[in-house]
Amino acid sequence: MNDQQKRDVIFNKVWQACDTFRGVIDPAQYKDYILTMLFVKYLSDIHQSKRAAYEEKYQGDRIRIERALGRERFVIPQIEIRDKNDRVEEVFPATYDSLFERRTRPNIGELINVLLANIEDANKSKLHNVFRNIDFNSEANLGQARQRNTRLKNLLEDLESLDLSPESVGHMDVIGDVYEYLIEKFAATAGKKAGEFYTPAAVSETLARLVSPKPGDRICDPACGSGSLLIRAGKQVGSNDYALYGQEMNGSTWALCKMNMFLHGVDAARIEWEDTLRHPMFVDANGALMKFEVVIANPPFSLDKWGQEMAAGDRFNRFQRGIPPKSKGDWAFISHMLATAMEGSGRVGVVVPHGVLFRGGQEGKIRANVIRENMLDGVIGLPGNLFFGTGIPAALMIFDKSRPFGGKDSVLFIDASREYEQSSSQNRLRHQDIEKILTTFRKRRTVEKYSYLAAYREIEENEFNLNIARYVDTFEPEAEVDIKAVQDEIDAIETELAQTQAKMKLYLRELGFIK
Repeated sequence: MNDQQKRDVIFNKVWQACDTFRGVIDPAQYKDYILTMLFVKYLSDIHQSKRAAYEEKYQGDRIRIERALGRERFVIPQIEIRDKNDRVEEVFPATYDSLFERRTRPNIGELINVLLANIEDANKSKLHNVFRNIDFNSEANLGQARQRNTRLKNLLEDLESLDLSPESVGHMDVIGDVYEYLIEKFAATAGKKAGEFYTPAAVSETLARLVSPKPGDRICDPACGSGSLLIRAGKQVGSNDYALYGQEMNGSTWALCKMNMFLHGVDAARIEWEDTLRHPMFVDANGALMKFEVVIANPPFSLDKWGQEMAAGDRFNRFQRGIPPKSKGDWAFISHMLATAMEGSGRVGVVVPHGVLFRGGQEGKIRANVIRENMLDGVIGLPGNLFFGTGIPAALMIFDKSRPFGGKDSVLFIDASREYEQSSSQNRLRHQDIEKILTTFRKRRTVEKYSYLAAYREIEENEFNLNIARYVDTFEPEAEVDIKAVQDEIDAIETELAQTQAKMKLYLRELGFIK
């Protein structure tokens, strides 16, 4: 099977597994249980594959096999089940197969929790606290014991036949692909909430390539969600010579990001669980904000109650250009990102709603100050209906702190809103659409009805309004009407109509209907 066929098999199994939870918990929570169990299945299949390889290599030498497995990126520990007198009743490996064998036990929810805790403890440097927000023995979420046990048994049976070994899935982004699939499926009910945490793959790729990460770069996403944007940015480097940093305030999504990093082998990624605007976690030894060569994000659009009350006293001086409105946190995120970009070299890429480009008031003042500092490099308008849970079009803003402070360099505007693949549920950027955006941006050229390189003076004359339509003229004039040709056509139609009416009268007279 090719990669897409493999994905389809996994998607179908996952969708089948969703039946276990329908009518029990909110659809937005499905992913927490299903993706966690999928993660355990993935680890177990990798472990089994590694064990088979070492058994063949060391010809059944148990000591050498266990020693080799102990040097792998993650450890599958042995679980000891003890009785009331603290005597060992049972010992089994912390694998999916072990759970599957015990799926009919009345305490299966408790066993799953124990297994997750053991995996976390055995891999603390990579998975510390990852499973603290998920409870497979929760009566509140999964129902009373009999119902809960049936649901968990069904879930284990639904996923058991999946082969997630490296030989089968290769380098596919299993967690990320399934997460996107679930959000798309639940867009009608849970998509808006879930859509805050996932950036469509094509948008992530476009943004990651626009900021051009280089070997040795530190890359940060202050609203990292499931981590897919960070991972794609890292892949653009072309080697493992980069470092990833992310911060996410939603606990279950933070856990998903940690799992995603683990599955992609980015063991050194630092992913923090906290509110970026109120409590930025990346600070240096002197208490100042850490600086990064690349800062990218798709923060929540127009976040309400983002923390305006603390902005005036912000010890990092992130809001020196102005404090955004209480009900719209877009420029708060941008201000934070600019503050954490390396002076003289940092690149910033952010997904924003179009209102960020032209809204007045305090936002207008902040926007003007940023442009006067000469950091804005480009604005790219995207098609509508790209993001899960919202049909509104978004834009990408690219900032470059290597531009001379206070200079008056040009800004490139691109209107890519009309070039995409349309589908019944979600629009998508095609490969050629992404390449056109990137080529135009890199060459910084004006293309009729697509892009415009605006001088600083033009933007200033427009009072720092960045509405793309002010710069990229996409007007399509209507075709000129040939009045004479239209009149000739009308005359011909009237002549034909008169002839037809005359014939009708003749027929009616012959039939005796008129005299």
